[in-house]
Amino acid sequence: MTTDAAPPAPSTPATQLEPGRTPRRIPMWDTARFLAVTLVVIGHAIQRQTVGSEHALALYTFIYAFHMPAFGVISGYFSSAETPSAQRMRRTFTDIVVPYVVMQTIWTVVQAVVEGGKDLNLTKPTWTLWFLLALGIFRLILPYLAQLRFPLVWAIALSIGVGYLDNVDSTFSLGRAISLLPFFLVGWQLKQWGLFDRWYEAPRRTVVRVRVVAAVVFAAWATACLLFTPQFEQFDLHHWFFYDDSYAGLGEDAWWAGGVRLGLMVLAAALTASFLLLVPRRTVWITRFGAATMYVYLLHTFVLYPIRESGVLAGEHSAWPYVLLMVVLACAVSLFLAQPFVRRGMRWLLEPKVDWLFRRDPA
Repeated sequence: MTTDAAPPAPSTPATQLEPGRTPRRIPMWDTARFLAVTLVVIGHAIQRQTVGSEHALALYTFIYAFHMPAFGVISGYFSSAETPSAQRMRRTFTDIVVPYVVMQTIWTVVQAVVEGGKDLNLTKPTWTLWFLLALGIFRLILPYLAQLRFPLVWAIALSIGVGYLDNVDSTFSLGRAISLLPFFLVGWQLKQWGLFDRWYEAPRRTVVRVRVVAAVVFAAWATACLLFTPQFEQFDLHHWFFYDDSYAGLGEDAWWAGGVRLGLMVLAAALTASFLLLVPRRTVWITRFGAATMYVYLLHTFVLYPIRESGVLAGEHSAWPYVLLMVVLACAVSLFLAQPFVRRGMRWLLEPKVDWLFRRDPA
């Protein structure tokens, strides 16, 4: 099983609290979350085709350059650096720990049946589950980082520095969590700076100008992915975008390898900013699906797993028409899993009632 997963922000509500009012959902962020999780599904759907198709590899590289950082930014934007209350600490269990244990157990059984010889190991997340643990780590350390001067600088230093350490690996998703920490911090700081509060109210002329620049950035990266696919493949660039291996593990243990990561983080930041700026500010038809990203993220793997492991995507089925077919299938899967009836039917599994876990509140 490959670990080419991308993170969602499964438990990050796209809401904003106004004084004296109940939390309101912000359409732009719900739309962004659904678009981002759909990119996750597309990336997983075409991954097997990247071996035999330059078109698939180009699209895969394009997506993976920014979709994990984008989820980090979205998660950070709706995270708090305040001292966690009892309710927030309990939500860490209900939103992260319990779903992780449930899904890790299920995947262990599935892989044991299909592949054989699989033992339950909660320290090694399977496929997409790494982001649940990474999100828990982000939330845990944010109140501490927020006490420092220039927390983003410290996060960048940690991200670059961890790449030089071979002993920081996928155990509890620690390597990926530290590597992607700067994007989470960027999201949190964007909220502190109030940049998107001004973006919501920006005049149409300004919005058009900014989106033209964002579209040019996107188009430039897409062109690069198409023109330099062989060079990117030789450098194994898409594996750098996983943020889960040390520089030595990526075959680049030179002293300047940290500079490569820094450059890729700058690229990811530009693409993530362009992505968010191109998302409609008003409500559109997919906005309502933004509240269901956890279901899409955790359930789409069960749909794609048989297809990926069957070998049907190899050989001639890697040609561009089949790549396009898998993209369409991925979008359909994402839309289907975001439907209300799926949420109602699977809530018992993904959001089980676990009040029995907690001691009675003396208050």
